[in-house]
Formats: sequence, structure tokens, C-alpha cells
Amino acid sequence: MKFGKVGQAGLVSAIALVVATLFTACGNLNVGFLFLTANKFSPGQVLVYEVNSESGAVRPIPTSPFPSGGRNPVAEAVSPNSKNLYVVNEDDNNITQFGIGTDGKVYPQSTVNTPGAFPLAAEIDPAGKFLYTIDTLSPIAGCSPANPCPGDIAVFPVNADGSLGTAIANTAQNPDYWPLQLTPSNARTVLTPTALTISGDGGYVYVGATNKATGTGYLFGFATSASGTLTPLNGGLPYVAGSQPSALATDAAGATLFVADGKLNEIESYSLAGGVPTLASTVATGNSPSAMALDGTGFLFATNSADGNVTGYKVSGSGLTVISTKATGINPVAVIVDPRHVGYLYTVNFLGATISGFQIQSDGSLLNTQNSPYATNAQPNAIVGIAHNGTVQKK
Repeated sequence: MKFGKVGQAGLVSAIALVVATLFTACGNLNVGFLFLTANKFSPGQVLVYEVNSESGAVRPIPTSPFPSGGRNPVAEAVSPNSKNLYVVNEDDNNITQFGIGTDGKVYPQSTVNTPGAFPLAAEIDPAGKFLYTIDTLSPIAGCSPANPCPGDIAVFPVNADGSLGTAIANTAQNPDYWPLQLTPSNARTVLTPTALTISGDGGYVYVGATNKATGTGYLFGFATSASGTLTPLNGGLPYVAGSQPSALATDAAGATLFVADGKLNEIESYSLAGGVPTLASTVATGNSPSAMALDGTGFLFATNSADGNVTGYKVSGSGLTVISTKATGINPVAVIVDPRHVGYLYTVNFLGATISGFQIQSDGSLLNTQNSPYATNAQPNAIVGIAHNGTVQKK
């Protein structure tokens, strides 16, 4: 059948209407919005996608992408009230705050500098009062990539309008950060921070780090407080943890800390008593595990960046049992459960420049969502999300 120009226009309009109806932000089919960072361009970009609840398919909102507020965005966090997005721009040593519209659009509001250099992660506490960041290099005199020093963790209070206040002073040492080093007297020991997470109850913060010279991995633990100051666990000394902690995750109860080791190719499960991590079990992963996400129903998913796949695990106490492995795009580096927990999982594939979508089955196995993977026309490296008119889901 052939259509005249009028008929073609009508058909196109009808198709567009159907697609728009499926994805409309005002309807019940929009699960929420996913925010990805991409550093292919300078300045970097924030890519915004809508998630469809019936198919699990994602599509960019019409005005995406948005400038990230700096060069080389590498990490993100979202406020619990879904109103603010925070983007870490590594090459400019800053964090840009964006207001989030009801249609998923983001609007730059303010920017703060991190204490040190090359920030690489950010997390916000469950109450939305404090934002935690880690820097690759702390602001020790003479510290530089050519003359490296240990990293740091900093705490920023979140103001009522979502902007970030001045980093909270560490009164024990007087700078606005907490150093990540082996001993207080050995400030030049180079421990490079690699990952950051907050316990499910918000009472503790954990930082993964590695000593590249010795190949030893570490975990720093801190108790949080109502004022935002941190109290280091173990007298400020880190706990030895594998070789290269590449991702951290805690369960909602704050009872277990999961540590993916990118060099040993394993996930270590630590039981937490009074915030203190005690190794409970280990399970093998694929090559170079890079990110983890818990779905809230007893499953953990970990991306294996060198293998181009994601593995699902059943959580049993402090232990993990492998369920299945599913192929993703090339080089998955981040993973997230859909913002409203209706049963979808997404991986961000850096070298593949795609998003892979999966439907989580009742046994934890995965099926590809409709038309997955989804092209991004960039190289995404981080992902966070919010439910449409709902709550936040982090990576």
C-alpha cells in the first residue's frame, strides 16, 4: 500500500502520538528518569532518559543532553527528595548542583570546589543533609600527580535550597577533609581512594582504597554524626581488604558491606557490627568487576567490565550465590535498578556507548528489555535515577 503525502504525514503523526503516549511523563507508564554522565565532550554532559514501565525501554528526553558544569564528569548523586542532582567534574575539581524539573530536565544552580584534586565519587546520606566526596589527591603541600599523596574524604552540608555549604572542618587536623592514609605520621604514603558508600541506615561511611605499590586494598570506616563530622573507626587505621576495591555496596539494614575487587575478581562480603567490617565470605566474579546494585528483594548484580556482562547473585545473610550471567554492551562500568523498583536493571557501557536494559525475573535471572541495548552517542560512565514523582534510587 502506498500513502500520499497527506497520508504519510498522518501516519507519522499517529506513530509519534503512540510513542509519546507510551512515554508521557504525566502518565502511569513513566517509571522515572535516569541521569548519566559522559566525558566524551568538553565540557562534559548529563544525559537524561525516561524509563517505560511496560517494556523497560528507555529513551532520551527531547532536550537531552545538558552540560555537566565542568570537564570530565565521573560521578553523580541525587537528593532523597528527587529535586537535586550533583555531578562530580574530575578535571575541574568541582561539584555542580542541578535542580531537577518534573519533566526530568536539569538546571545548573551552584558549584563548589572539592578540597583536594581529582574527585571521583559522591554519595548523599539518606536524610539528605550531607554530601560525601572522595578526592584522589588530598591538599597536602607539594602534592601533585608527579608527586602523589594519599586521598581524602570531605563532607559538605546540604542547604535548604539544595546548594552545598562549605566543607565541614576536621577539628583534629584543622583542614576541611579527612585524610586517607596508613598512619597519621605517614602522610606521604600513597593510598588511592577507589570507591565510596554509605550504610543503609546512614550511620557509617566507607571508602575503598588501594596501595598500587604493594597491591594491597583497604577499607576506611567512619561513624557519622548529626553535625556532619566523621569519627574514624579503628583509630583511623584502615582495614585490609583484598587488593583493589572497585565498588562498594551495603544492604538496607546496614548489616552487610559488599566489596567488589577489580584485581582479585571477587566480591567480599563483610558483616557489620557497630560499623566494624568483618570478612564473612567471598565469591568469584567475572573479570574486572566494576559496579554493584542491590534490588531490595534479595538479589545483587555486579558488572564485569572486561567481560562485557553482568552477574546476578542471591543474597543469603552475608553470603552470595551465583544465579546467572548476562551479556551487556562493551565495558559496563555502572549499574542501577530502575527508579521505582518495578523489576528492571540497567548497565552503562562505556566503550560500547550504550545502555543495556534487563527485566529481573522472580529467581533473579535477567531477560533483555525491548530494543536493548540503547545507543547514547557518547561514552557514559555513571548513572543515578529518580522515580517520577517518587523516591530516589542510587547506582
